[in-house]
Amino acid sequence: MTAKKIILFKGQIETLGYFSEQLAKAFHQMGYEVYIFDFGKEYQGINDLIWFCEKENTVMITFNFIGINGEEIFDVGNGITLWDQREILCVNIIVDHPFYYHELLKKPPKRYLLFCIDQHHVTYMERFFPEIKYVSFLPLGGTKLSDVFIPYEDRKYDIVFTGNYTPPHTFDKYMNRIDEDYTRFYRTIIEDLMNNPDKTIEAAIEKQTRAEIEGVTEEDLKNAFASMIFIDLYIRFHFRGLVVQTLVDHGFRVDVFGKGWDLLQCRKKSNLIQHGPVDSQECIRNIMDSRISLNVMPWFKAGAHDRIFNSMLSKAVCLSDGSTYIQEQFTDNVDLSVYSLKNIDRLPAITEALLTNIEKAKVIAESGYQMALAEHTWRNRATVLSEAIKREDMW
Repeated sequence: MTAKKIILFKGQIETLGYFSEQLAKAFHQMGYEVYIFDFGKEYQGINDLIWFCEKENTVMITFNFIGINGEEIFDVGNGITLWDQREILCVNIIVDHPFYYHELLKKPPKRYLLFCIDQHHVTYMERFFPEIKYVSFLPLGGTKLSDVFIPYEDRKYDIVFTGNYTPPHTFDKYMNRIDEDYTRFYRTIIEDLMNNPDKTIEAAIEKQTRAEIEGVTEEDLKNAFASMIFIDLYIRFHFRGLVVQTLVDHGFRVDVFGKGWDLLQCRKKSNLIQHGPVDSQECIRNIMDSRISLNVMPWFKAGAHDRIFNSMLSKAVCLSDGSTYIQEQFTDNVDLSVYSLKNIDRLPAITEALLTNIEKAKVIAESGYQMALAEHTWRNRATVLSEAIKREDMW
């Protein structure tokens, strides 16, 4: 059966709401009837939502369990959700590592399709949550705001980074909360990841857990992953800060859009231009006025971040660390420019080459734009989702 009605959500997390709005536009263009439930007006919208829900003809698509994380407003009584009552297929796209959501993964809706934005996350789900039958890979999409672009040489910013920063030491309290042995255990995992930045979080945790404890079961590992989310955050912000710091201290002006950057320690602070937090659309507008859009992966080793595709669709050169997925999709120095977390000392030279050879950079930016426009928009992702929800065994 092919559903003709799509439910999406906004009003909780701005970024995820923005993704939902982009999908809504794409689904409208594809002929679907779309309803966006706004949590900012939930009690005004719940009756409209109920009327919109048509049994076996409606699919809800969400990010990070919004709408299926036990919200009271969708409980129709006795713990039964509106979605299960109306036999609605729930499509959930998780944009973080699955170990952030172990409790929610234990109680999925009756009709359920899960997408992960990193291929390693799919492998993780197949290993630790085999009871969830339908798990697939789907990268985030990019947004193109306009057909009119500022000429590359006339752009305001040399380098922009859009995203927040938290000093890694913020997470020390989670490592020091028990005793010295546990602190050493956590620090060893972090050092392993710093020395081997191509390694996944789960590989580093499993290696050290097996080294410390005999007879570790799959359930033991599963519980260990869920208890060490702070390691993912620590290592993510360590490298995010290090990359920006490296450029700033080598004399490059970096304009950052996000909160927390006043806490970054660097020698040449005057090169770090802080604009404060802005919403998703404003982030993209600033990328459209930049020559280089910097990306540091949130430890997606077989996936991508939407910053990459947004940068390309803004005709900026995307300067990013790599992943196996990026290697498969793009060519370094042709569609984007790739640096290595193993060799951050080479980043300034890569950046200098892009800024001093404007013609070459323009060619890379145009090539990246054409690639992203053809294959990495939210319309592309909506097409994949549309095919997935047509599966007869989902209804």
